[in-house]
Amino acid sequence: MAITPLMPVYPRCGVRPVRGEGCHLIDESGARLLDFASGIAVNLLGHSHPGLIEAIQRQAATLMHVSNLYGSPQGEALAQRLVDNTFADTVFFTNSGAEAVECAIKTARRFHHANGNPERHTLITFKNAFHGRTIGTISATDQEKLRSGFDPLLGGFTVVAFDDLAAAEAAVDENTAGFLVEPIQGEGGIRPASREFLQGLRRISDDKGLLLVLDEVQCGYGRTGKLFAHELYGVTPDIMAVAKGIGGGFPLGACLATEHAARGMVIGTHGSTYGGNPLAMAAGEAVLDAVLADGFLENVTRMGERLRGALEQMIPNHDHLFEGVRGTGLMLGLKMKSDSRRFVAHLRDEHGLLTVAAGENVVRILPPLVIGEEHVAEFVEKLSAAARVYVPAADE
Repeated sequence: MAITPLMPVYPRCGVRPVRGEGCHLIDESGARLLDFASGIAVNLLGHSHPGLIEAIQRQAATLMHVSNLYGSPQGEALAQRLVDNTFADTVFFTNSGAEAVECAIKTARRFHHANGNPERHTLITFKNAFHGRTIGTISATDQEKLRSGFDPLLGGFTVVAFDDLAAAEAAVDENTAGFLVEPIQGEGGIRPASREFLQGLRRISDDKGLLLVLDEVQCGYGRTGKLFAHELYGVTPDIMAVAKGIGGGFPLGACLATEHAARGMVIGTHGSTYGGNPLAMAAGEAVLDAVLADGFLENVTRMGERLRGALEQMIPNHDHLFEGVRGTGLMLGLKMKSDSRRFVAHLRDEHGLLTVAAGENVVRILPPLVIGEEHVAEFVEKLSAAARVYVPAADE
């Protein structure tokens, strides 16, 4: 059989969306689906958000792309807003989360090079992490499904158990540059780090002159009810990678850093043809306008609590299927006692409900951050209906 025009690296399902309205998608057949996947935590304003559409249309009519060889009024403006609202002093814009993490890795290594310690090049990373699909980012994880067939991978990473502070500290040696960690593992199964763990990594970094690098590609940009998840922990990173929700559906990512951590990133050390283009900056501005508006993050917290409470109330009715709820804000995981991917397909194909599977047989629940009570009610109704008729496979 001939290869498909789209390289067959995704097991694409039968849903073929052609239109979006708020928290729903409409596919080719006209079927209407409740979208609690949000393009895997991307469409934080839902679909067809008027402010985002207007910003992109207006910018597209004036200037879409020039080059980073020229001054960027658009990039400077969005970078300044991010600096004003975060720990960071400087920002590099990318097109994706993987690129943002790559920039974060380079920034951490270059810091020690600039300090006269080029031997300090190894980042300590954590089991079941997901940092992207580039050679560099798959080298930073121990997940065989991501790494298989791509040897030789890059050196410079030491993987230890997630949320195990003793293991992280024991792994530090003369070659360590710092730690690269997701405050809440997304692909790994909606696993929040403990407060003691993240604060411990910050303490070790301070004590040993290391850098704390956070990957908030999935958990950042309001998804937890804070602008960034590390705010929940009382921890400040040195470097942070963000993407997904930052563009609300437009390809955009960013690497944020303190002036201290970015000291090695001088002219010629990094670049991107499309990163920070005017069209992406317009999308980023529109998203930030919405996220920083009065009441937005409070709604995320309120709806997260409402959704979690409804799930916890429902679980005892189906305790043969579900173990419990994980996560915070609108980044929740429903831990199953059987194959989560099969259940996600059942929700999608039989009940018009879109979710995302994750590690440890977890169903990821990642709705747009603009959901209201009516969307929570619709979600729980569809989930309950699906659970009532679902029969796990015989071999599970």
